[in-house]
Amino acid sequence: MLDIKQTQPVFDFYTYPPVGGDDWRYVFQTAQVRVLEMQMLTKTALLDMANAESFEAAADLLSATEYALPRAGKRFAEMDDILRARRQAVRQLFADLILDRSIGQLFRTRDDFANLRLAVRRTLTKKPLGTDYSPDGNFPPEQFAEVFEQENYNLFPDYMADAAEQAVLAYYKDKDVRQIDYAIDRVQAEYNLKRARHLESIFLLGLFRIQIDLTNIRTLVRLKFTESEQRNVFIDGGFIELERFERGLDLGYEALGPLFFVTPYYEVVQAGAGYLAQNKSFLAAEQRCDVHLIGFLKSTVEVIAGPQPIIAYFLMKENEIRTVRLILTAKKNFLDTQLILDRIS
Repeated sequence: MLDIKQTQPVFDFYTYPPVGGDDWRYVFQTAQVRVLEMQMLTKTALLDMANAESFEAAADLLSATEYALPRAGKRFAEMDDILRARRQAVRQLFADLILDRSIGQLFRTRDDFANLRLAVRRTLTKKPLGTDYSPDGNFPPEQFAEVFEQENYNLFPDYMADAAEQAVLAYYKDKDVRQIDYAIDRVQAEYNLKRARHLESIFLLGLFRIQIDLTNIRTLVRLKFTESEQRNVFIDGGFIELERFERGLDLGYEALGPLFFVTPYYEVVQAGAGYLAQNKSFLAAEQRCDVHLIGFLKSTVEVIAGPQPIIAYFLMKENEIRTVRLILTAKKNFLDTQLILDRIS
């Protein structure tokens, strides 16, 4: 059995890895996002929405923001259209501000992998491919039909072809749909790290390694809760060695926090595991993962000029839009206010 004491990870940082130096090509773009950051919703505003007595009351609190409904009627469908429009606008802004087109292309692969995950799931479970794919990737989703009808993955870019092949092989081992997600997540993580190193971006490398760790933490708590026997599903390449996650599968909830005490994720795991044990819910784990990632993105404040603040604003704005949608959806469905607060605060 692995002795964790003998395999302690070594970090050259306390909470967050370095974000890299300045790139003076981005002076104007950085100044622009600094102004936009000040216009983002405050934590107080989001808490007020969560505590509002109804969906309509929560929507009213957005009346002086970019999410305001254009007329008096407060209908969720209209609000959802506004949120979609805001997400599209921030993605277009990101594309306009990022001078390094390879970085823009890299972030569009998020939609490629998400679309592929959906298409592979539907194909392997004999369901129609459908048309509800994101148009914001690099690969046109309308070409999925041709790819899967011919079973010719060479029509995909290399990273999508690799992901599709790995997902299909993983699925047919036990015909377990969850293996599709694990396989695609693994290929996506490997691709992100490869591109970050090619771009020689300290910030992107740190970002992607943190995302891998947080994905592994989510996987750990979910496997424990379902008492799954699966083991080889964690993603390599993060800051935390895989053996630590595998060791966590054999421990009780109360021991998970101490297992990660020497890592930057102690509070994430401690709070997430404690809440899961008490409430049988992943809300705290998801919330703490989000907080940790946002904290890293906010550390780009030390960069005077560079792509780091542009990427950070883009990701934080997307998170804001998701949070607004989460709160309004919860209010529309009359979810308990405390559950909403546990997820966002």
